[in-house]
Amino acid sequence: MSNRSADALFLLVKSLEKSEKRNFKLFARRNSSSDNLKTIRLFDALDKMNEYDEASLLKKNREIKKQQLSNLKASLYKQILYSLRLIRDENNIDIRLHEQMDYARILYNKGLYLQSLKQLERMKEMARSFQQLTYMQQALFFEKKIEALYITHSMQDRADQLSVESDLVNHELSQVNKLSNLSLLLYGWFIKHGHARNKEDLNDIHSFFEKNMPSGTYQASGFYEKLYFYQSYCWYASIRRNFLQYYRYSQKWVDLFREHPEMLPIETAAYIKGMHNLMNALFFLMDRQKLQKVITGFEQFARTKTVEQNENNRILTYAYLYTARINLYFLKGTFTKGLRLVPFLEDMLKKYGIYLDEHRVLVFYYKIACLYFGSGENEKAIEYLNKIINLKSDLWTDLQCYARLLHLIAHYELGNFDLLEYLTKSVYRYMAKMKNLSKVEEEMFAFLRRSFHVGAHALRPEFEKLLASLKKYEGNPLETRAFAYLDVISWLESKVNNVNVQDVIAKKANHSRQ
Repeated sequence: MSNRSADALFLLVKSLEKSEKRNFKLFARRNSSSDNLKTIRLFDALDKMNEYDEASLLKKNREIKKQQLSNLKASLYKQILYSLRLIRDENNIDIRLHEQMDYARILYNKGLYLQSLKQLERMKEMARSFQQLTYMQQALFFEKKIEALYITHSMQDRADQLSVESDLVNHELSQVNKLSNLSLLLYGWFIKHGHARNKEDLNDIHSFFEKNMPSGTYQASGFYEKLYFYQSYCWYASIRRNFLQYYRYSQKWVDLFREHPEMLPIETAAYIKGMHNLMNALFFLMDRQKLQKVITGFEQFARTKTVEQNENNRILTYAYLYTARINLYFLKGTFTKGLRLVPFLEDMLKKYGIYLDEHRVLVFYYKIACLYFGSGENEKAIEYLNKIINLKSDLWTDLQCYARLLHLIAHYELGNFDLLEYLTKSVYRYMAKMKNLSKVEEEMFAFLRRSFHVGAHALRPEFEKLLASLKKYEGNPLETRAFAYLDVISWLESKVNNVNVQDVIAKKANHSRQ
């Protein structure tokens, strides 16, 4: 994880583009008071720092006293936000709608009620065009306030019309709220646990999904209703390891933006997340051709202004692109070639790690470890797996468990038998505690325990026995979660045939293309 300071002001300053910094300077110099000049000096000092160090900051800027720093930082933070607010962003529908509401309130306060109502009507038209229901609700609430207080004679039967409009908006907003709650709760379950571990998990998730899916959503017509509906089904399918259904709803999620292109600049992050899930689904379905095609399209999207001119979009896009590219190397069995990405990944994690959520960083560490393991560089794999194991986190227990299992296998590959007995017991206890032991893992632990007492000459028959045992579980979703995180079958085949694991996977990939 990045060790960069999480100081809020420092992060805000570092997030600014050159044009935004220039705009702030112009804004801040509108008066020349001594306090204002100090905030500019503080801004410049923070801008030059690579990491936030308060002692160094005060030492190099002696005109800023320690007792003043807290107030100066608060003032600078507000000024930066205000200067950013003044930069008009035509693609930011929220700012434009807030502006419309501000105009309506100004006109209302001047007693110009008819003009205020006309402004609210324009606001509603814009909100309706971009399906911004909460702004529709605000405008309607304000309209009702004006009509209730003043006889405007703006339209006959206005009260009935406003009542009907409000009911329709509130109903749609209620559906969106229920669906977004369901989507968020399912995603939260997945981030914490990963895929369903047993029949109890499957039953619990199914009951929860059926209970919380609002009625009438299958006929949903609004953009946000459909978006959260598709998202909910994505998480539901992924948890249940129904990867075909996961793919179908990820595709619907992405296609929704093709049906509503006007929403892409507004909900860009949601589109990027949809593309990530689509690429993930294709990885789980092992569809290399489609995955390559989608990656190529996503790379083209990454070069658009929508991505390049927005830091958040840029970080998300490249984080998910790296994940998809690594997954493609996994499917092709070209692990060594995939290692070329590691320096770029390291640079990205160093530069943007503080902006990435912990879950995403853990996934990157695991993907890098798998690249090294598949390439036969077990010591490097252990180095990255230790980053996961040593980080005390309650996120994605699946990943935590399989990082430990891969860590154990990497030590086995290195012949570190003095550690293996202890590690085997430790990992077994951990996975049992997390209720993460399927029959596949039980078979693997039994093999590892036996191998301590078997000579090297007798290991191949043991590998063959384990391979035959595990192949029985390949079609059972509850018994093959390990295969999604670690291609155990290919590893065993590599041991039986005395070849590198990436060669086994590459051979399978080439065979499937014929």
